Amino acid sequence: MEKDHLKGKQAAKAGSKTTHTEKKPVHDHEHEKEKAKEALKASEDKYAELHDKYLRLSAEFDNYRKRTLKEKTDLIKTAGDELLKKILPVLDNFERALKAMDQSNDIGALKDGVVLIYNHFTDFIQQQGIKEIPAMNEPFNIDLHEAVTTIPAPSEESRGKVMDVIEKGYILHDKVIRYAKVVVGG
Repeated sequence: MEKDHLKGKQAAKAGSKTTHTEKKPVHDHEHEKEKAKEALKASEDKYAELHDKYLRLSAEFDNYRKRTLKEKTDLIKTAGDELLKKILPVLDNFERALKAMDQSNDIGALKDGVVLIYNHFTDFIQQQGIKEIPAMNEPFNIDLHEAVTTIPAPSEESRGKVMDVIEKGYILHDKVIRYAKVVVGG
């Protein structure tokens, strides 16, 4: 039994060696607490600074978005101003022609006046980048033409070609703005 008692004391000694920890002085715990508080305060300050920057950046971006949207809306509203100013002389010429029709019996002069207005207007639209789509006797092209109907082709070489133009088509800067409405030989 004494051996068991000695073994128990030795086990207790061994156990006390492995579980024994040194106690740090109290002032070291206080110092660590202070360091932790300072680190927390620094983190909170950094968070507040970053959050403030985020809010300012977010507000700045929102203002930018609103400003560009307003500018875009204004541009859309006024984009046609210059174009309309340039077309007003054509309107003036039509009004003069209508007035001349009431006062003149010279059909040839009236016809010449209308041709002049037409030429003035076609020059104007060409200056704006609008071109007429060639259609008559051209091979039917689905990218440029809209087939209204087909008619029997008078010859084999007329098959698949435009036989008549119902409504002219136009291109603005390489983009079709109106397809030519055509009759195709079938």
